[in-house]
Amino acid sequence: MFKTILLAYDGSEHAKRAARIAKMEAEAHGARLVVVHVYEPVPDYLGEPFFQEALKRRLERAEKILAEAVGLTGVPREDALLLEGRPAEAILEAAIGEQADLIVMGTRGLGAIGSLFLGSQSQKVLAEAPCPVLLVR
Repeated sequence: MFKTILLAYDGSEHAKRAARIAKMEAEAHGARLVVVHVYEPVPDYLGEPFFQEALKRRLERAEKILAEAVGLTGVPREDALLLEGRPAEAILEAAIGEQADLIVMGTRGLGAIGSLFLGSQSQKVLAEAPCPVLLVR
């Protein structure tokens, strides 16, 4: 039985399907659902004023994606985490911190430099997760 399910969400079609499944699993098990969106850091070498503008755009986009996940799953805002860093590492840290019993995520993500999941990210989470991982196509 799952008590806490962590959904890693990036806005891709795979992630949207994963969100629906995570919500159903949480409801079926009476589990808490936590949604995580990870955005990549802005490179320091951009310098000012480009750094601030790039950071602002990245955060706006990340907030929009997280809000979409909240809308799809109905989780309370306090259970929606916006993290900066490398996707797989941030997801794994969140799973440990939230004591997740299950991680749900899409198998493929958006694929661009600013995206959350590539196939290699889901593979890394699968290989190193402290709990079961459900990958959704």
